[in-house]
Amino acid sequence: MSRQSNYDKFPFVAAGAAEECSTGWPAIAARLAPHLQQPGAICVECYPGVFAGQVSEGLGSHLLPATAFCAEECLKRPDELRELLDPLLGTDRVFGRMSGIGLEDYFDAARLEKMRAAAERAARQGPVLVIGTGAALIAPPGATQVYADLARWEIQLRWRRGEMGNLGLNNAAEDFAAKYKCGFFAEWRAADRLKKQLLSRIDFLLDTNQPKLPKLIGGDAFRGALAHTARRPFRVTPYFDPGPWGGHWMEEVCDLPRDVPNHAWCFDCVPEENSLVLGFGEHRVETPAIDLVFAEPRALLGDAVHGRFGTEFPIRFDFLDTMGGGNLSLQVHPLTEYIQDKFGMNYTQDESYYLLDAGADATVYLGLKDHISPGEMVEDLYCAQEGGEAFPAEKYVNRWPARKHDHFLIPAGTIHCSGAGSMVLEISATPYIFTFKLWDWGRVGLDGRPRPIHIEHGAANIQWNRTTEWVRKELINRFETVRQEDGWREERTGLHVREFIETRRHWFTGATPHHTGGGVNVLNLVEGDEAIVESPSAAFDPFIVHFAETFIVPAAADAYTIRTYGVSLGKQCATIKAFVRTGA
Repeated sequence: MSRQSNYDKFPFVAAGAAEECSTGWPAIAARLAPHLQQPGAICVECYPGVFAGQVSEGLGSHLLPATAFCAEECLKRPDELRELLDPLLGTDRVFGRMSGIGLEDYFDAARLEKMRAAAERAARQGPVLVIGTGAALIAPPGATQVYADLARWEIQLRWRRGEMGNLGLNNAAEDFAAKYKCGFFAEWRAADRLKKQLLSRIDFLLDTNQPKLPKLIGGDAFRGALAHTARRPFRVTPYFDPGPWGGHWMEEVCDLPRDVPNHAWCFDCVPEENSLVLGFGEHRVETPAIDLVFAEPRALLGDAVHGRFGTEFPIRFDFLDTMGGGNLSLQVHPLTEYIQDKFGMNYTQDESYYLLDAGADATVYLGLKDHISPGEMVEDLYCAQEGGEAFPAEKYVNRWPARKHDHFLIPAGTIHCSGAGSMVLEISATPYIFTFKLWDWGRVGLDGRPRPIHIEHGAANIQWNRTTEWVRKELINRFETVRQEDGWREERTGLHVREFIETRRHWFTGATPHHTGGGVNVLNLVEGDEAIVESPSAAFDPFIVHFAETFIVPAAADAYTIRTYGVSLGKQCATIKAFVRTGA
């Protein structure tokens, strides 16, 4: 690449004036102090991972003489929580089963009731602070509600640094993968169930992503910002991570620091884990992007998508960089019935690889060769995993040349991986941890440990009839021109009939018409330096995007246009757009 980066790593949505945001504990406490007038109580519900002790210290030191109650003192003992969680989490290093437990199940009912009664008595006598995960289960009636939130990525970084463990388990020193599994399958689900109940009525939102610089906005300002965001194009905040196969393309294109060995992943549009940053004047309030899905599902997703997926964002865009790196693991994703039966997920990870760039020798492994023996292949996989000869991937799996702007479709059950020398925009359904690695080329992870391999799961899902000619016909570059007018062309590029996501590519030199069709659209500028998204009815302000940036157009935005802009004026640009098929 020889491109000067204009990729915006810190996008935000302008949402309000600076005076709506209070920063630092003294200013936050001063804003909350009127709510502690006799009699008064403040409840600070903390998402798991918030440093509740720091919140208590920061507020308590400025809100004396309030009586403080720490909700987490009512948690069950670690051994009792293990008894609750172990049947859901199992013994596998990666996979558990989606949990239906609520946050209240983490607490000892008797201690919870005792503290609730004590807080209510204390509130009749003087000011009361109830702080911690589960505080909303204890707070006296009429308490001012503050929700202390933080990004999922920040939670993961705190786990990696060993700064904390899972809720109530005292496991800060445990392996990161174990903490992540507990969070993904149990802890986040329980906390989100309570969060959904609270978002519509909280009085304040507290951003705790930077412990030394907390930020507070009013509940109405927060809800107004989310309503504003859900009706205009926006981006979530990307984050980047190294990996054993990672490359170096993103370092240049996205202007990343060279402080890690490589950059393998960019999570560019995964609202389950990305942040949404709201701008209040010069202040930036960071909130989990999933809060937008919880608060504005119909405006964001559209009625049909919301009716099918509820408060889940079903489309995921991310980057896989192997430019100057190695092959991804050879893998397969579970069939729908398998992921439902084994893991309690509603839908599976169908996906595709769109090539943002490719080296001269880039390849994609996809589908099986004709006339292979499934039994021999599985035997060779086990043999390689147990330290025998390396798995002969090209004996069994097709290896296709990959070029810039190629599109490889990967319905669940299809064996696949990107080879070295590729820059992949992965377009997929959202349950993204459900990857069954079959062979990892004899590597270890960046932590020095062998990466988890799941041959038994994988073999149960491989579709053995997806062989060379079927793959060539059904899964590679299924381009079909849909419409063409002066200055633009629309192509259908997939996905496969078994997948619920449709993708369209638009090549354009002028203004190109789009419509959300009543469902959320996710797009990426895959060719050209910059483009501008506009509303024909001025329903939202013009929105500028740059090369490789993923952006979301909510269902409520309705009609919009995309045209070349700035240094790209008069040059051909292209977007790839994904949406959920909702028609017959």
